[in-house]
Amino acid sequence: MSCNWGTELWDQFDNLEKHTSCGIDFLERYSKFLRERADIELSYAKQIRSLSKKYHPKRSREDESRYSWCLAFAATLRQLNELSVQREEFAENLNTQIVCELTRYTQEVKTERKNHFQDGRRAQQHIEGSWKQLESSKRRFERDCKEAERAQQVSDRIDLDNKTDGEKRCSLKARQTAQQKKQAAEESRKDYVTSLNQFNQDQHQHYHALVPVIYQRIQDMEERRIERVCEAMRSSAEAERKVLPASGRSLEVMMEAAEGIQPRMDARQVVEVYKSGFDPPGDVELEDYSASMRRSISESSYLDNRGEGQRPSRKLWPFIRKNKLLTLLSSPRQPPPPPPTSPSPGGVASSPQSPPTASREPITQRLNYLMTSGSRTRKQCLRSLKRGGSGPADCSHLPPEQRRKKLQSRMNNINQEIQREREQRDALLKMREVYERSPQMGDAGSLEPRLEEVKLSLQRLEEELRKHQAWFSEADSRLSENGSRRQSGGCGSNSQVTTPGSSSLKQLDNRSPASRESPDGSYTEDNSAELHFKSRSSEFDDDFDDEEPLPSIGTCKSLYPFQGQNEGTLSMVEGELLSVVEEDKGDGWTRVRRNLEEEGYVPTSYIKVFLESSAKGFVQSSRLV
Repeated sequence: MSCNWGTELWDQFDNLEKHTSCGIDFLERYSKFLRERADIELSYAKQIRSLSKKYHPKRSREDESRYSWCLAFAATLRQLNELSVQREEFAENLNTQIVCELTRYTQEVKTERKNHFQDGRRAQQHIEGSWKQLESSKRRFERDCKEAERAQQVSDRIDLDNKTDGEKRCSLKARQTAQQKKQAAEESRKDYVTSLNQFNQDQHQHYHALVPVIYQRIQDMEERRIERVCEAMRSSAEAERKVLPASGRSLEVMMEAAEGIQPRMDARQVVEVYKSGFDPPGDVELEDYSASMRRSISESSYLDNRGEGQRPSRKLWPFIRKNKLLTLLSSPRQPPPPPPTSPSPGGVASSPQSPPTASREPITQRLNYLMTSGSRTRKQCLRSLKRGGSGPADCSHLPPEQRRKKLQSRMNNINQEIQREREQRDALLKMREVYERSPQMGDAGSLEPRLEEVKLSLQRLEEELRKHQAWFSEADSRLSENGSRRQSGGCGSNSQVTTPGSSSLKQLDNRSPASRESPDGSYTEDNSAELHFKSRSSEFDDDFDDEEPLPSIGTCKSLYPFQGQNEGTLSMVEGELLSVVEEDKGDGWTRVRRNLEEEGYVPTSYIKVFLESSAKGFVQSSRLV
């Protein structure tokens, strides 16, 4: 079947006009469809990006990044972000490469269609005008012929009468009129024939020349429109298909991340992160109450030293419950003693006396003070604070295992800095050689200050590395001793049964330094520094025995010996390391703790405080309350 509109649809001008109008409407609707789809893709990409950002690991939870399940989820979020980028690119391609082109082409098609149908209407008007001219000449020829026929009939009827002279004159006039009408009819016939020939020529030209050309142009325009729609659909599908491989790769990465989750390795990471290196507590020793015991003068007194024969509390540190409220109520309210002019190496014998107890405030007044002005600060102190702040350079305030890891991390960083400095030194040496061979390129002496600076930096880093290596060796040897002692614990001294009458003080004094370490990381290796807080009356302690101890906000080192003889104070010797529980609030006293068993106040001027970085801001904010 022929598909030539000019020959097959020569009489369907109106239908072609309607059809092409519907085609342009479809083009506009398809452009609007692509635009709305691009908007949906952009909105989807924006929501995916917001979701990925919302669940991205925060800085406060960066410690979880070492676990495989956290790493897998982080990889999934990154791939989701990549997917959002790909969907944005797809939407951008739809808008710029397809929608904009279709919009421009739609305007061109509208203009072209308008021109083609204007030409068709002009041709239609021309043939219609030729037809009207033919009809007019035909009607005029018909009319003239009828009038000439009637005039001839009148003339013939008069000639048959042949009567008077007047009648003859009328017959002559009638013949003249009939002759004139006949001539007019002949003229009309000639005009009619001319109009008929012209119309036939115009009609042939219209249906065999003008209409096929115009309709062919309209057909070509319509075919180009359909091809453009096909191209737009193909381009949109191709743009989306280009995104699919990247999306597939993202999904593959997500699958690999999910398959990379290793529960056993995560469990091992938990051990690596939280292992302290302390030895488990040994067997509880038999306490022989039949032996003679020295009783304290009052239930609020403290032991001055270990030579008095009094034993410290035998609570094991995993089961210790410290009475916080009792210490808060019994904190000293008098001004602290001034530091001595010269520190005495004699220990606590020459320490100044703590403030007298006669002017202590009653417990009710201390309770009111706790529940009013300082309540918010003390409640905030109960929250867990992040560790890792400032402390001694050798990390001795940390548990053994954590100390070893911290030192190893520092050594790695120092090695990296040393490598960078060496590379910079080598580069400067090469540059100096080049300057010496080619003086016009630069002055070799200008590099000497920088070389000297790099050399000093290398010396400093190497010295720091040696120090850290020594500390690391110490921590590693201590861990090895703890491990060997833990392995032999089943057949060692901890498994031996103490007979009645044997002294437990000797075993307490002969314990290794690691066994004296407390879980919060504050411990000492000096036997003379282990002064223990005597337990208070059991009646008052049982009421508040369930409260948890306050967290440590830092460490401190005693500069002078101090003998706390009043309730609420803590004795210490020179050079002892303690944990800071509460900073000085302006009264000259700082609350400290030793081994989670002994807690009290010491003069602020007698110690040097090392607050953790996360606790400094908390303390500053709490002072504003």
